[in-house]
Amino acid sequence: MADTIPEEDPLPILFRKAFRIGPLMLNFTPKGFSSWGLKIGRWSWNSRTRAHRYDLPGPFSWRSKGKRSS
Repeated sequence: MADTIPEEDPLPILFRKAFRIGPLMLNFTPKGFSSWGLKIGRWSWNSRTRAHRYDLPGPFSWRSKGKRSS
């Protein structure tokens, strides 16, 4: 028996589009609506991951672990 290696995409390019309406952000993928989020100042929240993020000075940010679904 030979082990089979799953084939991967030669160039995995992801499509994602976000629309912003004030503090509300709507995220879309090729399959359609993905998630929504809020961004107020340096704080943001995502509906899919339910994680809070806070932008820190420079290229840094802090993110909570959020609630992960099984």
